[in-house]
Amino acid sequence: MDKEITKEIIDVSLSMFRKNFIGIYHGSISARSDYNKFIINTKDAIFDELTHEDLVELYTKKDYRWNEASLDSNIHLAIYNNISEARYICYTMPHYATALSLKSERIEFKDYFGNQHIGEL
Repeated sequence: MDKEITKEIIDVSLSMFRKNFIGIYHGSISARSDYNKFIINTKDAIFDELTHEDLVELYTKKDYRWNEASLDSNIHLAIYNNISEARYICYTMPHYATALSLKSERIEFKDYFGNQHIGEL
């Protein structure tokens, strides 16, 4: 596995955990390492203490490594296959946004990207 990519995943994972975007066991994070393979967390990964051993490199053709990988691996693969420009994917479950969605009729994005591309839900 590419050491630079794995370090980036580990650093981003910790940062996202500290901002409550990823729970201890909730979510998944991956990076494309080549046109036909990507690195993703294992299904038992703990996101505030992610290590090199918590990551697995998967090829687009499924093999035994898929048994260790995150349950979201198929979704990540589908995104990489359908969006050739995709380099990184993160499935997050921010606690506050999830709670807000249960209590609110609409959610209005205040950040620039969210406001320009999504607007409100």
